[in-house]
Amino acid sequence: MIAETRGDGIPLVAVHGFGVDHRIMLPVDEMIDTEGWRRVYIDLPWAEGATDTGAKTPKEVADAVLAEVRELAGGGPFAIIGNSFGAMVARHVAHALAPQCLGLATLAGAFELDRALRELPPREVMIHDHRILELAGAARSDFEEMAVIHTEQALRGFERYVLPGIRGAQLRVLARLNATYTDAYAPETEHHEPFTAPALHVFGRQDHVVGFADGLAAARHYPRGTFTVLDGAGHNVHIEQPEVVGALVRDWLSRAGRHKLR
Repeated sequence: MIAETRGDGIPLVAVHGFGVDHRIMLPVDEMIDTEGWRRVYIDLPWAEGATDTGAKTPKEVADAVLAEVRELAGGGPFAIIGNSFGAMVARHVAHALAPQCLGLATLAGAFELDRALRELPPREVMIHDHRILELAGAARSDFEEMAVIHTEQALRGFERYVLPGIRGAQLRVLARLNATYTDAYAPETEHHEPFTAPALHVFGRQDHVVGFADGLAAARHYPRGTFTVLDGAGHNVHIEQPEVVGALVRDWLSRAGRHKLR
């Protein structure tokens, strides 16, 4: 399940979203002062080259990551960050191992797994540039489906970090889990005590995939949480707004590094 590790120190576990792989989380390395953090990138069962664990539901996927993190961290501290579907997984792990979790972050996190119940903004492209779409070539349909700003920086980030995971995904595994997509954890309602370690939840205001309202509704559960909705960003918020997201992630890790475990 561990696809790649970088550096030494306290484990910082990164969990990607549905239909992509760990490469979508690699920009985290470029965003932070990596000293003191061992970045651990997880590949979920549909990722290219990953072992199909046979998990039938998102809960089983989340429990497998929980077991991995428990073994990785032992009884020691760790932090975790999740993107989209991976945000559900990260929140589950952080709550289950709260006494040793220094911090939790989500990027475009799916807080409502039932797609029919999500509160979503309308699809809106903030910067439309036909030249950039032409430049995308064979990747145009995939890029255009998600992008809300058509800039060369956003396109190159998409090509480098997102597209390889889309193209390499094991469709059979995705189909199996998609059939049970709503059988997932809702950590904020399943754990009555608030999550008191430093938290960060970043959303794109134009995210038509998971939205932002469902995440904001959980704000009271995170008394040390920063909640940010970025204009000019969609579901790939950290690809489209890397500088702002990078500053927020650095601030979160600084707070997490100072957090005193119970």
